[in-house]
Amino acid sequence: MVKLPSFIKQRESNLNASRNPKKSGLDYTLFSVILGLSIFGSLMVYSGSAIVAVKQGFEPHHYFIRQITWIALGLVGMYLAYKIDYRTVAKLSLPAFIVTIALLILVLFINEGEDVRRWIKLGPFDLQPSEIAKLTTLIYLSSLLAKHKEVKTINKQTFTEHVKSELLPYWGAAAIVLVLILLERDMDTTLMLGATTFIVYFIAGRDLLHTLGSIITGLLTSIILAGAMVVEKYRLTRLGTYFDFWNKGTISDPYSSGFQFRQILVAVASGGIFGVGFGESRQKYHYLGETAFTDTIFAIFAEEFGLVGCVILVSVFVFIFLKGYKIAMGAKDRLGFLLAISITTWITLQAVLHIGANVALIPINGNTLPFLSYGGSSTVINLSAIGILLNIAKGGSQSEERRVVSLPQRNRAQLHKLRKRR
Repeated sequence: MVKLPSFIKQRESNLNASRNPKKSGLDYTLFSVILGLSIFGSLMVYSGSAIVAVKQGFEPHHYFIRQITWIALGLVGMYLAYKIDYRTVAKLSLPAFIVTIALLILVLFINEGEDVRRWIKLGPFDLQPSEIAKLTTLIYLSSLLAKHKEVKTINKQTFTEHVKSELLPYWGAAAIVLVLILLERDMDTTLMLGATTFIVYFIAGRDLLHTLGSIITGLLTSIILAGAMVVEKYRLTRLGTYFDFWNKGTISDPYSSGFQFRQILVAVASGGIFGVGFGESRQKYHYLGETAFTDTIFAIFAEEFGLVGCVILVSVFVFIFLKGYKIAMGAKDRLGFLLAISITTWITLQAVLHIGANVALIPINGNTLPFLSYGGSSTVINLSAIGILLNIAKGGSQSEERRVVSLPQRNRAQLHKLRKRR
C-alpha cells in the first residue's frame, strides 16, 4: 500500500519541475464519446419508457423529450465547467458543499413520512440533492486533500497534526453527506460515494502516515456500511436472493422478492449474441416496468443488442476510465490530479455497480448507468463533471495560464524599474 503514494509523489515532483506549462485545447475524443453516449442513451430511454409513458397517460416520446432537455441543460453545464478554470471552481467548493448539505437536510423535511425521501419537486423538474452531492463533495474533498503536505518523520506531534488538519476534516465532511443520503434510504448512492471518497483519500497520500489513515478509514467505512446493510430488512432479502442464486443456482421467491432479479436475467439471456433488435425488448413491457429506462436499462440494452453490443458498451466505459486517469496523470497541479481522479472514479464505479447488478455479478442495487439512464439531476451533473475533466485536460482557463506563465516576467520588469530608480 505504500507504493502507490510513493508513485504519486514521484509524479508530482516531475510536475513541479515544469515551469512553463503549455495550454492544450478541447479533448475532442472524450467530448465526442460522451456526447455520442448521451444521445444514444436518450434513444435507449425512448425504447425503455414508451410503454410506461402511454400507461401513465403521456405520449410515447414523453420521457425521451425530457431526457433530450436534460442533455441540453447538461451541455450548458459542461460548457461553463470547461470555460471556468477548475481552480476557481475549487475555491467555491466550501460554499457549494454547505448549500448541498442544506439541500440534503431540506429534502428530508419536505418528504417527512415518506418511505423514500430523495426528491424536491420544482414544478416539472424533480431536484435530487444526492446527485448534486456527488460532485460538490468530491470537489470539496479534492481541494481539501490537495493541501496535504508530506510528513517525513512520524512522531506524536506530526500524528496529532495530521489527524487534526486532514483526517478529521475528511471524516467529518464525508460522514455528514453519507449519513444524510443514507437517511433518504438511498443505500446505493451512499455505497458508491463512500467507496469513491475512500479511493480518492488513499490515492491522495504521499507518506506512510497517510497510508495508515487510509487503512483506518477503510476499516471504519466497511464496518459502517456493513451495519447499514443489515439494518433494513429488504437489503438483507436482496443479499439472500443473490447468494441463493450463486449457491443453489435458483432464485428464491421468483414471484416476489426475487422477481426483478429473475426478469433481469431473462432479459440479458434473451439477447443472445446479437440481440433482438432496437426497440424489440419484451421485458420492458410488463416485467421490468418503470426501471427499464433507469435502474435496469443495461438489461434492456443487453436484450436488444446482445453480447456484441454489451462488449462495445463496456469498452466505451473502459475508455472513459483510461482517458480520465490519463488526464489525471497529465494534470498541471495536485488539485487537477485529484479532481480528475475523483470524477473518473465516480463515473466508472457507478457504471460498474449498475452493469454488475444487471448481469448478476453483484446484488441488485439502484445505481443508474451514467449517460444512458433517464434522470434530470444526474444527467446535468454528470455532463457538468465531464466539463471539469475537459478543463483539467486543457490545463485550466487561458487567463489562469497567462497569469502563471507571465508572473516571472512581471517580476523581472518590476525589478528592472526599481534598479533604474536607484
